[in-house]
This record gives sequence, structure tokens and C-alpha cells, in this order.
Amino acid sequence: MAGDQRGYPVRMGIDFLSALKALERGYGAVGELAATLKPQDLLAFSRCQGWVVADVLFHLLCDAQRALVALASPVPGPPDRDFVTYWSGFAAEAGDPEPAAWWVRRAAAAFRDGSGIVALWLETAPAAVRAAQGAAPDGHITSQGHILAVPDLLATLATEAVVHHLDMTVELHRAPSPHPDAMVVATRTLDGLLGAPRPERWSVEEYLLKATGRAGLSNADNSLLGPAAKRFPLLS
Repeated sequence: MAGDQRGYPVRMGIDFLSALKALERGYGAVGELAATLKPQDLLAFSRCQGWVVADVLFHLLCDAQRALVALASPVPGPPDRDFVTYWSGFAAEAGDPEPAAWWVRRAAAAFRDGSGIVALWLETAPAAVRAAQGAAPDGHITSQGHILAVPDLLATLATEAVVHHLDMTVELHRAPSPHPDAMVVATRTLDGLLGAPRPERWSVEEYLLKATGRAGLSNADNSLLGPAAKRFPLLS
């Protein structure tokens, strides 16, 4: 297997350095956003049905905690999912999402005003990034019942960070945007699920919102996508 200039193995899917950079930048951008949030901002509505900003941030906090466990628990390969098929397989197995959505709401509501969620995110997300930096680039982990290569895990975390970053900013108009490096990996993920590149007439943010069901498809979009429109949302 070929290596890059630092000796890390380059995989046919996503390479370790690209996935790591996306996670660093994606989590870093969420951290920049979280650090600006006032108690009233944490109660703003998000793009996730039934969730306010504090709920979405708590959900991402659970992701960062899951990453710490996964990266500290390497397993033998081979993987049964990659950074694209993780989402299609997970969606098929997810069943009823409402119990998990209610659990997040109740757990986040246990914090007095949401500031505790911010504090935990600002501690936990950087720790997850440091764990990723120290992970074996050609290693494997297990998470949510599947085995993934380390770069694929990092890419899934970055993609989720980008999508939920956009979820949190729908009513926070001065909030910072997701980092472009993380958005590249999120876009690659959606391209893989679509089986084609992003439609050129869509901006990256428009693609992310429409492909994840945050924004609906217009008649023009349906015509542009053709039969592929029936597969939207590609992930949710």
C-alpha cells in the first residue's frame, strides 16, 4: 500500500490525513461556535425536529465520547463498513428514531442551562481529536456494531459534525460556518451515497441541506436529479 509524505498509508477510500484534518477542523469549528453560545442561544430551534441547539450539541458530545471509546479499543480487521456505507447500512438498521431523539432531549434537559454541555464539549472534543492523532492510521475500530478502518471512523465523525453544525445555526445568523476542510469530506460522503458528484448548480451548503433532508427538493431539483431524486434524503 502506498504512503504519503509522512509515511501514513493511503487507502483507496479516504486517507488518514484527510480524514484527520476534517475531524480536527470540523470539531474545531463546532468548538468555536459553542464558545459563543449564550444560554438563550442554546434554546434556539435547530433543523433537527424537536431539538434545540443544546440538544444537538449534546448529541455531538455523545459522538465525541463514542470516538474516545472506539479509538481506545482497536480490533482486527477487515472492516464491514466504510465512510460511505456506514450511513446506508446504519439508516437501514436504525428502525424508529423517535426513542433516541427523546432520550437526547431528556438527557440534555438535565443540565441546568445548557452551559454544562458546552463545557463538556470544549473538554471532550479536543480529547477525541488528540486520540485520533495518536491512532494507528491503518488500524480498525468497532463502533455501533460495525468494524471500520480508523480513517473511515474519522470521516463519519467529521461528516456528522458538519451536518449538525448547520443544524445549530439555522436561527443563529452570525454564527461561524462549518470549516471548508470538513465540508469537503461531508460532500465526498454524499457523493458516495448518491453515486455521482454534487449537482453543479447547488452550492456545497445547499447540497448538504438537501441531501440530508434539511431542505426539500424543488420541481427543478427533481428534474435535475431524475430517478436519483427518489433516494433523497441520502442520510438523515
